[in-house]
Amino acid sequence: MGITIIGSGFAGIGMAIKLKAAGYHDFVILEKAAELGGTWRDNTYPGCACDVPSHFYSYSFELNPGWTRMFSPQEEIWAYLRRCVEKYDLGKHFRFGTEVTGLEYDDSANQWQVTTAAGTTFRTNAVISGIGALHIPSYPEISGRESFVGAAFHSAKWDHSVELRGKRVAVIGTGASAIQFIPKIAEQVASLHVFQRTAPWIQPKPDIPVPDRLRRALRLPGATRAFRNTIYWLLETRALGFALDPRLMKVHRVLAERHLAGQITDPDLRARLTPDYTIGCKRILLSNDYYPALNRPNVELITDGITTIRDHSIVAGGRETPVDVIIYGTGFKVVDALQDQRIIGRGGLKIQDAWRHGVEAYHGVSTPGFPNLFFLLGPNTGLGHTSVVFMIEAQVRYIMSCLRLLSHTKAAAIDVTPAASRAYNDRLQQRLKRLVWSEGGCQSWYLDEHGKNRTLWPGFTFEYWARTRKVKPDAYRLIGS
Repeated sequence: MGITIIGSGFAGIGMAIKLKAAGYHDFVILEKAAELGGTWRDNTYPGCACDVPSHFYSYSFELNPGWTRMFSPQEEIWAYLRRCVEKYDLGKHFRFGTEVTGLEYDDSANQWQVTTAAGTTFRTNAVISGIGALHIPSYPEISGRESFVGAAFHSAKWDHSVELRGKRVAVIGTGASAIQFIPKIAEQVASLHVFQRTAPWIQPKPDIPVPDRLRRALRLPGATRAFRNTIYWLLETRALGFALDPRLMKVHRVLAERHLAGQITDPDLRARLTPDYTIGCKRILLSNDYYPALNRPNVELITDGITTIRDHSIVAGGRETPVDVIIYGTGFKVVDALQDQRIIGRGGLKIQDAWRHGVEAYHGVSTPGFPNLFFLLGPNTGLGHTSVVFMIEAQVRYIMSCLRLLSHTKAAAIDVTPAASRAYNDRLQQRLKRLVWSEGGCQSWYLDEHGKNRTLWPGFTFEYWARTRKVKPDAYRLIGS
């Protein structure tokens, strides 16, 4: 069976490794860039690092006792992915510089036609989309943004040719990326103007170098596995407030408030840095050096809304601030990453029509009308408390179960039934609407334009793991058997 994987981050590489282990060798990995790595290739901003402990932000089947920090930097994670590709001999399966621009299902042949940006097409039996959600930068809709004549770039496309030393720099956005790079550039710039729309909740980051003696100890049989399991259950306790009752988030709020009070002594600044929504409604951030950076004499926090951007300045709250460089730390188009694709399924069904009421999939993996098309990190499989690599592995195992069902029945394709998908997503949304992401009093990228959470899994990860251990044949229709 010819299988096409799109994307070469944790999702695509993990899928390829398991395909090969199961004896599937007829597959390709299409990557639009010139190198593998996905998010951890693209994001090279100063201070870029993981906010999940390294020993758990990795494959369970490829443990790494050699992480140098509890929260590894971008370069180390990217190197880990390259080592995995080399170890499992995946190099010959890659097709770099190949951007997929369209997928169209051929009902008569029960195959997908894949179209690339180069205009080439080919056919494949199954498609596994591992493009992820954090790869389309989101820019704010601000009047005059295109008129700025200085250097301007998004943190996900960091322009290393721009010299920041001695410059007047503006940062728009205070999300997960911004709180990592702001402390790094604050040391270099003449002045740094941080434009904050909504204050994030920030907790201390228990990030320390892993001592050599601990790394040696982790190489003992079973040690890294035991350490990883401990991290898993510690992180899973954070889901109590997310998955059960927003009132249980109080302990997280106390920790964040103490962290803020301990690092920001000015009462006015502290007030502007205190969120007005329930902690967890937006992503909880981890940092030890973001608040101290705002205490620097060359850094100011601006909380007035930006009204316009001019040739050499930003206007907010009636005040004009001259700047030389603008850096957008405004996140990604998460829902759009899936919805904007050109995918045509059975009977000419467009993915946009299938999702006209909102992006959704059965277990976040399968959508009715799109046989043999599987999503990794699809709708409602993101997390607010632990590692998405865990979810990726559960989804990979589930897709392998679907492929084994095809092989066992000798069917050509497998298509989730509308009834199974509808029942699953109705239960999911019923559960989500009473949780902190919907009830916490904030607007976030977790929610679509209708206010529905199309991004996150509403429970513990072991729940998802248990539900995706094996495909239920009665949830699917077998085609061409």
